Amino acid sequence: MRLLFLGAGGTGGYFGGRAAQAGADVTFLVREARAQKLRAEGLKIESPRGDAVVQPQLVTADELTAAYDVVVVSCKAYDLTSAIEAIRPAVGPDTAILPIMNGVLQYDALDAAFGASRVLGGLCQINATLGAQGQVKHLGQHAVFVYGERAGEPRSARCTALEAALADAAFTSRLSAEIQQDVWEKYVFLTTMASATCLMRGPIGQIASTDSGEDILRSLLGECQQVAAASGHAVRAEADESALKILTDRQSPMTASMFRDLSLNGPVEADHIIGDMVRRAGVLQLDVPYLRVAYTHLQVYQAQRAASV
Repeated sequence: MRLLFLGAGGTGGYFGGRAAQAGADVTFLVREARAQKLRAEGLKIESPRGDAVVQPQLVTADELTAAYDVVVVSCKAYDLTSAIEAIRPAVGPDTAILPIMNGVLQYDALDAAFGASRVLGGLCQINATLGAQGQVKHLGQHAVFVYGERAGEPRSARCTALEAALADAAFTSRLSAEIQQDVWEKYVFLTTMASATCLMRGPIGQIASTDSGEDILRSLLGECQQVAAASGHAVRAEADESALKILTDRQSPMTASMFRDLSLNGPVEADHIIGDMVRRAGVLQLDVPYLRVAYTHLQVYQAQRAASV
């Protein structure tokens, strides 16, 4: 199975690099400057699971002509439009598109561009970023890659082939029979954590330790769960228990990647994640006051950032 990873940043670089290290046929679609560095130095991974230097197969936009079996898309939401155009030459009659992005709105865009039958469901759970020297820095042991068919036979030929290709990689990979439910449960948790950490400008533990912090976290989670349930994806008890364990941990250093982006005065996925949850609540006539406050806060941040550029 020939896999194309769009980009070799923290997320795509880790999962694609580990898959290549395990012998999978992985190619990275990267910009020319990134390609030069990777050709010269290799793809460096620093991780508690073990450091590695992978000599990756690379292709740039002007070299991309052949079709791949699976194209993995792990870009930020604000880069999705350009990402769609970048991968078009790699999409043949039997190519599957596998987004491991945050949120759920990306499926509308990918379905419109390539057809819903080509687009698998996917998610990842990892804390990874690029270091100052372009190395992939994996911050913790956790690294999970989940994928599956959004409709039809869960154990399709393409999914079982992907399962085999990723079997020996140094991360947890799972072929899910309920990928849309899995994606929604991550969306609920991520929206809660991003709303809270961006609004309060601190990690979960500090928020939960304040007088009203735990109540606010529970209220945000409840609002997101209402939207999920009304959308046909009520959060399962196990996922709810897992989310509450993290969100009420007064020692937790966890923050959302959106908070880390905001702290660096960078672009954020506010519209794609929190804004989309608020819009869905509006369509469903659900009251989500805490989410609306969090989204308003981020809209102001985005307006101020745009004015200063």
